Amino acid sequence: MAMHLRLPLPKPVQDIIHPPPTHGVLGVFAYLDAVLDAIKKLRAAGHTDFTVYSPIPRHEIEDALGQAVSPVRMFTLIGGIAGCAVGAWLTLWMSYDWPIVVGGKPVGSIPPYVIIMFEMTILFGALSTILGILFNAAFAARRAGTIQYDERFTNDRFGIFVPVEAGKAAPIESLLKQSGAEEVHRG
Repeated sequence: MAMHLRLPLPKPVQDIIHPPPTHGVLGVFAYLDAVLDAIKKLRAAGHTDFTVYSPIPRHEIEDALGQAVSPVRMFTLIGGIAGCAVGAWLTLWMSYDWPIVVGGKPVGSIPPYVIIMFEMTILFGALSTILGILFNAAFAARRAGTIQYDERFTNDRFGIFVPVEAGKAAPIESLLKQSGAEEVHRG
């Protein structure tokens, strides 16, 4: 009979796979205007780290949050430039490694290789975009599943989760209620 040993995961890997729960306050809202008011009040009170749930994408929420643009576009740009460079290097290297003069054209003529350079730009750009999404998702996964959530946020309600310690939750609760929250939960 084979005996299987279970080794514990190292601490950083365990924190990524099973992060500790995040304590905070969750407010449930019925109207977009109330959510926007709550976001403005939270930002005015100095809170910048909170999660907003919406049943549909709303540009008003994005504008009120004022978050920075995703860094994934930089992965795509770097991958595209690298792909174009690799495509140019690959075709020119092959041409000079096995020189065949066709129709009196120079061996290292660029116009025929533009197609290969374009295709490599698309390939490397797409692959680096996927890597960028995975890289950013790995860091975002530290909080995934550790914050409060309500199933109504996928149907018809909006929500705001503010991570805060249990002793400092009362002002956040009152702020969310004053902004028009239907329900406020601590967790």
